[in-house]
Amino acid sequence: MKKTIFLSALFISGFAFISRDKDNDPGEKNKQLAAKPIIIYTTALGTNFRLSTTDTLTFKDFGQPLETQPCIFVDPTKSFQTFMGIGGALTDASAETFAKLPKEKQQEFLQAYYHPTKGIGYTLARTNIHSCDFSSGSYTYVADGDKSLSSFSVDHDKQYRIPFIKQAIAAAGGKLTLFASPWSPPAWMKDNNTMLQGGKLKKEYYQTWANYYTRFIKAYEKEGIPVWGLTIQNEPMAKQTWESCIFTAEEERDFLKKYLGPTLKKDGLGNKKIIVWDHNRDLIYQRSSTLLDDPEAAKYAWGIGYHWYEDWSGADQVFENLKRVAERYPDKNLLFTEGCNGPFNMDSVNNWDLGERYGKSMINDFNNGTVGWTDWNVLLDEQGGPNHVKNFCFAPIHANTKSGELIYTNAYYYIGHFSKFIRPGAKRIISSASRSPLLTTAFKNSDGKTVVVVMNTASKEMPFHLWVAGKAAQTKALPHSIMTFVF
Repeated sequence: MKKTIFLSALFISGFAFISRDKDNDPGEKNKQLAAKPIIIYTTALGTNFRLSTTDTLTFKDFGQPLETQPCIFVDPTKSFQTFMGIGGALTDASAETFAKLPKEKQQEFLQAYYHPTKGIGYTLARTNIHSCDFSSGSYTYVADGDKSLSSFSVDHDKQYRIPFIKQAIAAAGGKLTLFASPWSPPAWMKDNNTMLQGGKLKKEYYQTWANYYTRFIKAYEKEGIPVWGLTIQNEPMAKQTWESCIFTAEEERDFLKKYLGPTLKKDGLGNKKIIVWDHNRDLIYQRSSTLLDDPEAAKYAWGIGYHWYEDWSGADQVFENLKRVAERYPDKNLLFTEGCNGPFNMDSVNNWDLGERYGKSMINDFNNGTVGWTDWNVLLDEQGGPNHVKNFCFAPIHANTKSGELIYTNAYYYIGHFSKFIRPGAKRIISSASRSPLLTTAFKNSDGKTVVVVMNTASKEMPFHLWVAGKAAQTKALPHSIMTFVF
């Protein structure tokens, strides 16, 4: 017995010795960390900094910080969800506005969003299945009453939207993860006989409506636009003056497990990702539990989509609800599917809080388990449209269609502090602030680079140390700024 113990100890000791190479030795890692530069990119109120390279730092031995020394603590040894991308919606409104721009401005726009180094590197996109509020009018892809869908055609979209999406895909290097969402079934399928004002899908049209999704996917893919996934219904608990349709959680569950899921599978589209809910964070736990506690529904659901408009009630956004869902359903994905600022006012396009809302949401959403983040319209005109019910809002970039000018709001730059540096396949790691005005999240890219985003919500400068494994670099966050550290 003693001999066996001795040999085991010898083996363990030898293994420890063998594994202490340059990649695993903590001392060696600290030497490597100290030798690598930290590149800082900054966007700040009252300056010309817009995703600007503002400093290069190096780590130095630091050890235990004092309480009087604010820090951002980063721990790359613990990882969480895998990042899939950031992007925005390619709507009719965006496509129509894009078509009105001069060719050189169209190219500037495409590069600004989709080029990985000259732009902010969007890799994710959403589009609408027939019309939504950000269309010039209501329309569908079939003739009224055509239950067989024999008249189905996406010819309407060939004028603006399909060419626009194809150019965005090309600008992104030939690949863009695209998902689609319906705002309402055709009026004749609904109990209120209109695409607007809520209403419900009639039970006798559940199968017809499920078939409609597959027709859309196949039609778009025939046009050379791959569809990665879809949401079942945009904002299924909202009666709107525009295209809308009400589904209770039970109705959405039953539609998914009895109609949509099986239909996609039967039509050879079982690989398409289905996203449930697609509404605000307020009801997300109840909605998720009703759908995902049913094994027959859950097997078809890739994840849960959500928006940020729960503050319509006058209360704050409820980021913690995302964490509850991630804790309860760790095998499902959280995807931010829509958010925008509004109502639109051209006099407010330079307001700093437009971008700060994005920064606050993105940091909290990622820290609570979100894998991808999709803004609403990528481009709108000088009125915050077109929109056929005057529901005008802000986009990160606006176009003055009369002058051809592109207007970049600071929301574009705030989003870029994430999308330009955090790439698909990255893993979220721990980043923790010792002062509440500093918001932070961090990821490690598959190429080994660490990306730390720090947002200063205060009206005063905030000095701090970026601290990793007993080493730190001293820096400061300008008032109302966002910074990205890459090392």
